[in-house]
Amino acid sequence: MKTRVKVRVPATTANMGPGFDCLGMALDIWNTVEVKVGSLGFEITGHGHDSLPQDSTNLIHRSIVRIFDELDKAVPEFHLTCHNDIHLTGGLGSSSAALVGGLVAGNSLCDGAIPEDDLLQIASEIEGHPDNVTPALLGGFQIAVKRHGRVIAAAVPTPDDLAAVLFVPNVAMPTSEARGILKPEVSRADAVYNIGRAALLVRAFATGDLAHLEAATDDRLHQPQRQSIFFPMKNLFRAAMDAGALGVFLSGAGSAVLALTRDREYTIGYEMADAAAKSGLDGEIIVTKPSQQGANIVEFS
Repeated sequence: MKTRVKVRVPATTANMGPGFDCLGMALDIWNTVEVKVGSLGFEITGHGHDSLPQDSTNLIHRSIVRIFDELDKAVPEFHLTCHNDIHLTGGLGSSSAALVGGLVAGNSLCDGAIPEDDLLQIASEIEGHPDNVTPALLGGFQIAVKRHGRVIAAAVPTPDDLAAVLFVPNVAMPTSEARGILKPEVSRADAVYNIGRAALLVRAFATGDLAHLEAATDDRLHQPQRQSIFFPMKNLFRAAMDAGALGVFLSGAGSAVLALTRDREYTIGYEMADAAAKSGLDGEIIVTKPSQQGANIVEFS
């Protein structure tokens, strides 16, 4: 068994407009998890340093323990150090990054005894849906669906020159609240609307033809309902598109808004921030890009 491992795991954006609970993409924003066996301790820096639990209830800690339980191994004492560049409760997959980081770190300590596909199944079971954990683990743009209780993951090519502009409000939108307002049933018309746009979105990424990305990122299954608890959303969407974005959507359950573009990134970010300010909303602009790499081990011994 290894005694030290350091893992990086990316932020993710899920749904991407029409792909509710089945489309997700890794972003070039990273958390790091370092585990040292042989002593007890916990340290968190970055986002959540003053709010996340620093004990055995922490999701990263529990995910590491889960690996040892899966392998029926005794859990050793370990010191956990985390640095978080991923915002909490912003729709950027912070919980998925935590559990995937813990699973990959724990599995590395156990010499990679659990295959990657089985790690994906465990992560999806813990998270409850696969759209964030799949790109967090595998990287890139991923389609994730369940069949016979197991997640099937399929990668979609991503244009090399694509950029992502995020406006992350200071106001959080807890996932439980954002999911709780969704109706249990949808109309056939809305289902057809989203199926067509999800197909168009996958085609746009796969071919690099982004001419119809505005239509391809539209949605009727979750964003209109979430507008009721995040009033500035439409203003942010309009500002991004007017500034030259190719498409825009609520990242995951929100509250971050993500615009896709090939240029004018900072203009788009400025206009989104200006629209937010006019709506009485503060936040942070982040200019990044999709990441083809998922969780990865950067050091071990």
